[in-house]
Amino acid sequence: MSYAIFDIELTRPLPGLSLPAERTGLAVLARHAGVPVAFWLEQRGERTGVTAAELAREIASRAGVQLVARAVREELGAPAPARALPALTIAICTRDRPEGVARLLDSLAVLTKPEAGAGHVEILVVDNAPSDERTRALIDSRSEVRYVREPRPGLNFGRNRAVAEARGELLAFLDDDVVVDRHWLAGLAEAWNENPDAAAFTGLVLPLELETEAQILFERRGGFRRGFDKLRFGPELPGNPLYPGGAGIFGTGANMTFRTAALRELGGFDEALDTGAPVPGGGDLDIFYRVIRSGGPLVYEPRCLVFHLHRRELPGLRRQYRKSWGLGFMVYVSKCLRTDPERRGRLLGLIGWWFLHEAWQLVRSAVGRHALPPSMIVGELAGGVVGLLGGYGRSLRRTERIRLEHP
Repeated sequence: MSYAIFDIELTRPLPGLSLPAERTGLAVLARHAGVPVAFWLEQRGERTGVTAAELAREIASRAGVQLVARAVREELGAPAPARALPALTIAICTRDRPEGVARLLDSLAVLTKPEAGAGHVEILVVDNAPSDERTRALIDSRSEVRYVREPRPGLNFGRNRAVAEARGELLAFLDDDVVVDRHWLAGLAEAWNENPDAAAFTGLVLPLELETEAQILFERRGGFRRGFDKLRFGPELPGNPLYPGGAGIFGTGANMTFRTAALRELGGFDEALDTGAPVPGGGDLDIFYRVIRSGGPLVYEPRCLVFHLHRRELPGLRRQYRKSWGLGFMVYVSKCLRTDPERRGRLLGLIGWWFLHEAWQLVRSAVGRHALPPSMIVGELAGGVVGLLGGYGRSLRRTERIRLEHP
């Protein structure tokens, strides 16, 4: 099972799409003047391709509203003069994945050249408790990248080292399994200009490849996508009584940027979340929640696009749903219950909603109306139960042991 991915620019004549014989489906990213406006997947079936007319109808159906909105904004007048993006630190927190770091650095290289108009950008690689010297050797060959080692294992230890080391007014975090789109930096600058008071920014995440069943299953369920509309989140979200507890609506840690001062004022990331294998998640949800609760606006900008290398094997995808999206989510919610008693009612409501939602997903899966097989949803549910029953306390104790071992 593998899908071909097509990247279509709508300001040019639409092409027909031909599928190679070995492909079982296709995915289409549609852009207008470089700005992503739609993405969809389609099983091949008996089709060997998509005509230009069929493609036009599909784009009109999926992106018509966004395209009309863009036309109206352009018709209303020229945008205000853009301010230069302030000094930016791009942090890559990694452990034993130099191949991914090299791929990401290659994608950043074109964007961060002075002649590209990037301004002052530094790239910081945080090597988190590595088992070998491969990442250091990689960075030694790249004079434009700064290398630091964080001996305490756990992603949020690495992120906090980046917070301490960052020299930029803005601090972006990119995972070592993504590559940036050619417009990523321009998208961040656009979001900054439109929202100069924002404390945090997130962006669109699309698949880098769809070569395996696991990758296609994950993307069929929605992947990391958060849509193609610019969004600005504040203290409340009308119509969402659980807000901001379901922090996944804001974006993902694979592609997030903050005012460095705002992160420092919040005390950085919670090191009992995103601790590695025991709790491989929750750290991004927690920092988004805390930014919103502190009163800082959070902005989602789809032009700030990265492509993520999804897990290629089904066992890895099962672990992701059980640990990251089940256990990690409920450990994060448990932490919020401890630290934010004012929102305890909403958080308890979120827990109830989550279990009902997962049960409904399980029913749909059992009758063949869900992308995921029942075993993955059961795993996600089981992970949530484990996380809810003392998961945060256990993680706090584990984190304290790490601090004692690495003073």
